[in-house]
Amino acid sequence: MLRQIVTPTERQFTLQLPGEMLGKTVEIIAFELNDPHNKPYSENEKALRLKKIQDITKNSLVDLSDFKFNRNEANNYDD
Repeated sequence: MLRQIVTPTERQFTLQLPGEMLGKTVEIIAFELNDPHNKPYSENEKALRLKKIQDITKNSLVDLSDFKFNRNEANNYDD
């Protein structure tokens, strides 16, 4: 992963990628850090968002604490 925070002075900007990214598909995103839509959430906002997610998903939860995965049974194509 590569993350750079820069202040460009021209419209064109050259980005040096690390060698391990060569030949791979990468995504390059540029946005203003001081943009109010991209501001980090406060602790209170995080707690409210988490509560909302928990309320939405609470009826979909399944207890899998006693579940045992049997690889041989899962890959038994003869039956």
